[in-house]
Amino acid sequence: MKKGINIWSFPGSMKVEQCIALAKDAGFDGIELALNETGELSLESNESEIKQYRKIADDQGIELTSLASGLYWTYSLTSGNAATRQKAKDIVKKQLESAAILGVDTILVVPGAVGVDFIPDSEVVPYDQAYDYALDGIRELSEVAQSLKVSIGIENVWNKFLLSPLELRDFIDKINSPYVGSYFDVGNVLFSGYPEHWISILNSRIKKVHFKDYRRAAGGLHGFVDLLAGDVNYPEVLKALQAIGYEDYVIAEMIPGYTHHGQQIIYNTSGAMDAILGRK
Repeated sequence: MKKGINIWSFPGSMKVEQCIALAKDAGFDGIELALNETGELSLESNESEIKQYRKIADDQGIELTSLASGLYWTYSLTSGNAATRQKAKDIVKKQLESAAILGVDTILVVPGAVGVDFIPDSEVVPYDQAYDYALDGIRELSEVAQSLKVSIGIENVWNKFLLSPLELRDFIDKINSPYVGSYFDVGNVLFSGYPEHWISILNSRIKKVHFKDYRRAAGGLHGFVDLLAGDVNYPEVLKALQAIGYEDYVIAEMIPGYTHHGQQIIYNTSGAMDAILGRK
């Protein structure tokens, strides 16, 4: 398995080029960039601008692992508003196109939400309605993904939706596309389950993996802590990944606002991942 880090782990004041350089200096094999609404690497970026990020990574000698986006918390594929759902689908298309330009094989997509506790006044959508909207939307988008040869990785998040590995597995299987799978986040399931169980059930459907850690006793967003400081049983997680033959990137996703370490968290995370992966 290769060691990557998500760009959200870096202080928000840093430019993409600086994040790429710091990830390389900290010993990561790859970095996951993110598509924003405006500014650097965003919905506004054209093909030549996007290509520049690939060149920066190549010049630094580091791989681009995948392409994330946090825009689906604002523009949900399960919104009761048809215009919002269409906006979300347009974002997925732009993300797929950007990933193809960057030369990465997977994008991270939040499939929508029934409700979100940590976003004030967020829309609450009936579960069955959310399911149908998400299924229809991602089924439609799977054709775009296949045409571009870029996979949609559905992330398990705190969205009160697709709450078990069995449900996520069956959702993916209903879409029935080799270009739709799971973007599995280890830390996000710890409050209600065991990541090693999810891994064995989702199996070959897993396209990419996020590493986070979580302390159950803390609860809420404050439960997210530095790698190896929480309750994730990483030896069991690694064993489960090896058992399904996963050999792709494991990508750290830290939350600087909760760790307060600035750039140092990047080096700390690299060392923790070496320990998890058994690297010297």
